Amino acid sequence: MPRTALIASKAPFPSRPLLLCSALLAAQAQAQAQTQAPGAEPPVVSAPAVTPELKEPPRVVTATDSRPAAFELNWSPIKMPTGQKTALLGAHYMVAINEDWGIGPAAYGAAKGEFGGLFTVGFNLQRRFRVGPNLHLAASVYAGAGGGVSSDKVRPGGGLMLRPELSLRGEFGNWYAGVGVSHVTFPNGNGNIKDTGVAFTIGRMDRFLSFSPSDSGSPGRAGDRTGMGFDEIALSAGVEKPRSGSRTRGGVPLTGRKGKAGGDLRQYFGDGSSWWGLEASGAASGGHDGYMEILANAGQDWGLGSQRLRVGGQLSFGLGGGGDMDTGNGWLVRVGPTLRWITPWGPTLRLDAGYMKAPWGHYDSFQVRGSLALPLEKVSRILNTPPLESGTVRAQTLYLSTPYFKDFKFKDGSRDNVTGLGIGMTRDFGGPWYGVAHAGSAALGKAGAFSYGMFGLGAQSPKWNGMRVGAEALVGAAGGGGVSVGGGAVTQGEVWTQWEGTGRDRLRVKVGVGQWKALGGEKHSTPMVSLNIGWAFGTLGPAAKR
Repeated sequence: MPRTALIASKAPFPSRPLLLCSALLAAQAQAQAQTQAPGAEPPVVSAPAVTPELKEPPRVVTATDSRPAAFELNWSPIKMPTGQKTALLGAHYMVAINEDWGIGPAAYGAAKGEFGGLFTVGFNLQRRFRVGPNLHLAASVYAGAGGGVSSDKVRPGGGLMLRPELSLRGEFGNWYAGVGVSHVTFPNGNGNIKDTGVAFTIGRMDRFLSFSPSDSGSPGRAGDRTGMGFDEIALSAGVEKPRSGSRTRGGVPLTGRKGKAGGDLRQYFGDGSSWWGLEASGAASGGHDGYMEILANAGQDWGLGSQRLRVGGQLSFGLGGGGDMDTGNGWLVRVGPTLRWITPWGPTLRLDAGYMKAPWGHYDSFQVRGSLALPLEKVSRILNTPPLESGTVRAQTLYLSTPYFKDFKFKDGSRDNVTGLGIGMTRDFGGPWYGVAHAGSAALGKAGAFSYGMFGLGAQSPKWNGMRVGAEALVGAAGGGGVSVGGGAVTQGEVWTQWEGTGRDRLRVKVGVGQWKALGGEKHSTPMVSLNIGWAFGTLGPAAKR
């Protein structure tokens, strides 16, 4: 795509007056030489002071790569091997590769019956065919990994889930809805979850605006949100206490506290006092490893004497389960107060409390958590949404990640190799530093339902001949699938090398080696290697200090 650069048209100091002054000084020296007495020494004429070279103002780039994008929700009723009925709720975010193909991250979770906690995370690839002015046919295939709620009669196998779909959609402005046929299967490791049925879809068309990743670190300007459109990313840690009546799936009362770790993305609107967002978290302590929740939330707050200190409330709903907690069909609702402080330095500190309940299960709790939020957009855009904003371009990369864990230790004492499938994301912080997050599940092996979510910090070298090397350290939560992880807290360290091609290439191929470790229980660790295929883009972040 072409890139537009805005360069100041006026020089910072006029050049013609400088030439005129030099000419006048030369004329004055010549006149003095002609009028001096014969034989007298010529007067010494001082040369004009040398004007220091003036630096060209930094180049300002604009976001010119605009391509179609879409957000979809779909509902897929399926029958389990036991004859029980459930349904998977899926969410996809896809960006156009060209006019016909789109690809992006996706997730599915059980939202009906007694299978709360069945989750998978992966990618969705879609091809669209225009069949009418407001009608299109979509052929999709989803590949993800996960599981949950295993038993002798219901098995996710190694965790790999495939879901091809063919659907017909009608368009209504930016919105569309349709119906089709989908097939859900967990094909490996003797997985027996599979069914074909009718699927329903609703979606909204949007656009994905970005810079070239090679512009990272340059001053930039954009009239709309760039990247996936979120203003803020946050890392959180908290604790929750189950209330009386909460129990395991076997009917045992839940009494102990559970530590949780996770992250969320927010988009603010209006004057920055309202927001909506997505969050994911999992058990990090308390003996419920494997518990996971994915929630959508919306909130409102008001300034306390200033725009930066704000108090308000938040409502969240979504799906959760696993860790032998009885969340019924998986639906969760949470409500509670919020407090946030937008610091003058950029990050935001949040503190919120809440009451969470599984309406169709036997689980409810009080919880409190703290979060550190980092701006993806400038705070001025968050607070008052200006039509045109300037800042610094920061590179982000979205990866399809396939980690291979050698010799995982299981709770029954056995050991086995496990291959995962997940989503990774990095964001440049300036200089060698970048932030990194990973989420995924087991896909091959015998650890179906094992899932992980980690975040951390990395350092990378400058690019040389299209290659770059680096290292990163992560911390997070993991569990499920019978893997021995104690309470769920885990760490991972990795060194890597990455191919990036020329400055205009967006494709990334990264290979890493490292060590994964569980912080609870027997604190066992295992070596791991990973293959990551990524797509890079530039977003407009807060202005760098110069």
